[in-house]
Parts: sequence; C-alpha cells; structure tokens
Amino acid sequence: MTYDELTTKLRDYTETSSTVLTSAIVNDFISDAEYRIMTDVDLDVFRQNDFTSLTAGNPFVSTPAGILIIRYVVTYPEASPQTRTYLQQKDISFMDEYSGTRITQNAPKYYANWDETKLYLSPTPDSALNLELAYVRRPTSSAGTALTSTNTTTYLSNNAPNALTYACLVEAFAFLQNDKMYQLYEQKYQQSLTGLGIEQQGRRRRDEYMNGVVRELLNAPRTRV
Repeated sequence: MTYDELTTKLRDYTETSSTVLTSAIVNDFISDAEYRIMTDVDLDVFRQNDFTSLTAGNPFVSTPAGILIIRYVVTYPEASPQTRTYLQQKDISFMDEYSGTRITQNAPKYYANWDETKLYLSPTPDSALNLELAYVRRPTSSAGTALTSTNTTTYLSNNAPNALTYACLVEAFAFLQNDKMYQLYEQKYQQSLTGLGIEQQGRRRRDEYMNGVVRELLNAPRTRV
C-alpha cells in the first residue's frame, strides 16, 4: 500500500474530501498511527542497538535521538564482554533514594530516563565499562520508516496495511467526532494487531540451541549404554 492509496482510503471510508481531511491532517493521522503500532507491537524489524563507553565517576549516558522504546540496557567490561549485566529500569526518585548521592560508586544496577537525551545510572560506575542500548526509534522519513508523500512505502504499509489503515481510521473518526465508526475501527485495529503479533511470534520460532537443548555434533559417535 502506498501513501496515495492510504490517503484515498481514508477519504473514501470517511466519505470526506481533501477540503476536510487535508494533506496536513492526513499526515498527522499517519504519524500517530505509526507511533501507536510501534508502541503496541514489538516488531523486530524496528530494533536498533547503540554501543558506548562508560567512564568511572560519570552516571550519565547520552542516548540517540528519537528513541521511542528502550528494550534493554546492558553493561560489560571490555576485557570480558561475556560478563553482561542487564540493568533494571527505575524512576529518578527511586534512584535518588537508592544511591543517596552520586558520589557513591559501584557497578551500575539501575537506569532511569534523565531527560530526552540522557540516561542516569545508579550506582555511579566505579570503573570503565561498555554499554549496549537496545531500542526502537521513532518513525522518520529519513530512515524510511515514516510514510509520507515523498517516502511512499514503508515496512508497515507493505507488511501491515490493515493495521495501518485501521489505526488511521481510528484517528480520522475521532477527529470527525463519529463515535460509532471510531468504535468499529478501534475493534478492527485491535484484531489486526493480534494477527500482527502472531506473525511476529512466528518469525521468532526458536531452534534447539535457543531453547537450551544441547545439540550433538552430526559426526559425534553415540555412546552405547
């Protein structure tokens, strides 16, 4: 489904013209719908990872722009990358009560969102560490994830056209103050979301190794009992 096809659907389904649902308004619907889908379903295709270094005595970590969801934060020593510590997310008040003062240094256990550009770790690192941040970024046209008149197809428009259409129609009927149609397409959106989630789970089917089963080498001789 292309941008123009979605725009036409929205005006046809709502029985309105471009004088009511202007391009600017439709673009807002699409943006809000993309945002909603990406927060409602954890789609692997939108996962990103960022790596940085921590220094002793500095509890703050700069984050990439446009983070929508943080999936996990993990630290590990450069000399021993297999020794990974997954940090628990907390709020700032907990962090302040837990550490009391940022002077206290130890291996970080927790992180909190300090502002839109930084994470706050507690305790403050007492040594140099590496940090991996796994996250989902907000849809943008430059990254090819936001559907626009210039970026005419995206992963969602190609692979989840129903979910995207219904999410947009929810926005449209809320705008038009049509509660009956709003409820109808909210239900359709939820149904399409369930299907999208099932598809995602299918892509994550685990092999024996991921499930913890020790696999035997094909050429390994079997021991008779």
